[in-house]
Amino acid sequence: MNSTAIQQTPKSQINFEQVKKKQRMKSFSKGMLFLLPSIVLFSVFLFYPLARTIYLSFFLTDAAGATTVFVGWENYVTMFTSPIFLQSMKSTFLFVLYTVPITIIISLFLAVIANEKLKGIGFFRTIYSSTMGISVAAASVFWLYLFHPSMGPLNLLLNAIGAEGIGWLTDPSWALFAIAITTIWMNIGFTFLILLGGLQSIDSSLYESADIDGAGYFYKLRRITIPMLSPTLFFVVTVTIINAFQTFGQIDILTQGGPVNSTNLVVYSIYREAFVNYKFGSASAQAVLLFIIILLMTFLQFKFGERKVHYQ
Repeated sequence: MNSTAIQQTPKSQINFEQVKKKQRMKSFSKGMLFLLPSIVLFSVFLFYPLARTIYLSFFLTDAAGATTVFVGWENYVTMFTSPIFLQSMKSTFLFVLYTVPITIIISLFLAVIANEKLKGIGFFRTIYSSTMGISVAAASVFWLYLFHPSMGPLNLLLNAIGAEGIGWLTDPSWALFAIAITTIWMNIGFTFLILLGGLQSIDSSLYESADIDGAGYFYKLRRITIPMLSPTLFFVVTVTIINAFQTFGQIDILTQGGPVNSTNLVVYSIYREAFVNYKFGSASAQAVLLFIIILLMTFLQFKFGERKVHYQ
């Protein structure tokens, strides 16, 4: 009896392992079937374009985009020795520095105000988030009118108080700042809405406990609101940084990269190199570099920024 049981035990274990393996394969196959549409879409619209861009960055191309001569790293060397591209990189990082902190601070301020239980606050919530529903083209045309040197309201206001008008879009020292103002105004709606949702998800019992202890408004803001909102802030900062590096529409409408390349951000430089100069190899090299920069910025954000995130 004992010898028979000993002989049968390995067989039963083998059968059990086979059944378990079949179940795992079945579950894997089902999962892949559910993921198949996403895999196909990502392959067509993301993975293949990325691989194609990396491939083109090592070639010279003709006007149709077909590869002609393999040049290796020459496109990258030319890119880093080009004064125009180096100016473009400088302008891009300055633009990110101008837009990201100010957008977050203004949106957080508005979200904290809009989260208060006041009469008619719904109207202001709608106003604060309204820029989210305006297209880049419409917003850019609106600001193009505001920045007009002679009949723009901004310069008319400056003239009314005795100050000299500013060449918002024609002066190299002001053009990037003007684009930043436009971008901040456009991004506030989305950022405000996300932060407001984060504020409303904070457990109200935390504030009630603080009120019982006699905590003041700013103490609660510093000790409860900001820590509890940190996951939402982390998400908003990451998305805003990525969007800032990818800014294109307002530059194309307002300045076309000028004056004197002061607003020629990397994305617009890629567009101009590819579709104006027809240098697809050089444009691909710039696109690869932009991808690496955004990837690195996102990695650093997750590496160091997430340490300060407080999850409930």
